[in-house]
Amino acid sequence: MDAAIEQPTVARLITAENREVPVSATLRYRAHDPLAVFVDFPAEAALDGEAVTWTFARSLLDQGLRAPAGHGDVRIWPYGGTRTVLEFHSPHGLALLQFQAAALRRFLQHSYQTVPAGQEDVGAVVERGLSALFDEV
Repeated sequence: MDAAIEQPTVARLITAENREVPVSATLRYRAHDPLAVFVDFPAEAALDGEAVTWTFARSLLDQGLRAPAGHGDVRIWPYGGTRTVLEFHSPHGLALLQFQAAALRRFLQHSYQTVPAGQEDVGAVVERGLSALFDEV
């Protein structure tokens, strides 16, 4: 059985006018993909009106809760004592979202209870990835 964690939360989208707009999100973790975390946003939160999921390394979230981390499409850093910023880059633009750090920590802790750090079955992840890649060819 694939253990999964889903944690609904609310983020604050920082607009170009520096306003904060509440946005619902769901944090997800799946034991069969132990290196990744997922953040789902509903259609009403996206510019194109379609639901979107961001996937990035669980270790990046862990690092970003303590100090600035990441480069490229996803960057994470602490903001003040109670919030954490997730910055997402796509071909369509940039999104800055603030999350309650306690909610992200709780989610991360549950993921480590499901699959402890260092005990991820990386071989199985690589095998699935290669199979998916070559099955599509």
